[in-house]
Amino acid sequence: MNLQKQFIFKEIDSEGFETLKVISDAYHFNDWTYQTVKPFCSGKILEIGSGIGNISTRFIDDGFNITLSDIRDNYRKFLHEQFPTHATPESVLNLDLVHPDFENVYSHLKGTFDTVFALNVVEHIENDNHAIQNCSYLLKPGGTLIILVPAFQSLYNNFDKELFHYRRYRRNTLSQLFTFNKLEVKKAFYFNAGGIPGWFVSGFIQKNKTIPASQMKIYDALVPVFKIIDKLLFRRIGLSVICVGKKPL
Repeated sequence: MNLQKQFIFKEIDSEGFETLKVISDAYHFNDWTYQTVKPFCSGKILEIGSGIGNISTRFIDDGFNITLSDIRDNYRKFLHEQFPTHATPESVLNLDLVHPDFENVYSHLKGTFDTVFALNVVEHIENDNHAIQNCSYLLKPGGTLIILVPAFQSLYNNFDKELFHYRRYRRNTLSQLFTFNKLEVKKAFYFNAGGIPGWFVSGFIQKNKTIPASQMKIYDALVPVFKIIDKLLFRRIGLSVICVGKKPL
């Protein structure tokens, strides 16, 4: 008997949509995120949790063979309208990463993709191990999985609560999810150390429920400085943590 829990999520995620819209205007930050994960992406790619396409648009513009996905109807509709090349159901999948009967429901996608990535998705899922297991199911042998999640539980604040985050991660806890699912960790590193002070002030002190557009605009202007900070710190601390792993051949 399958005892996996049903994934509980907001059908209409107003806080999440507002956050994504604010971040969509952060050109430098989105480009930095894209340039950080891009070197690990090749072949047929699946983006899990595409949202409103803040990162998707860069992959599409650069000519990558990418399939988008989201669990929410309104986001998938937005993606269809935003990207004419992705106007069919096959181009934007309705994908529940922890569906109780995942392997049967998505059997047609087994071993389909060379690269699967999920940016700021796994923290929304209570059974994160099941999420990583199913990501691996979608990968071809030798394929690459890229996961980006919020870092450090001590930074858990009002933003996390409003966005339905179950937890934040350390590099070793994220890497352990990969190794438990027989994925070889190739890289694991922190990202965006410069974002920590703003996250602390806005989330802990000001107790904002969503990221104010004015603060995101200031942050985005400082991204060139934050990139240097990450290099100087050798990516040993950050607001997010990224893990890259390979599925065995």
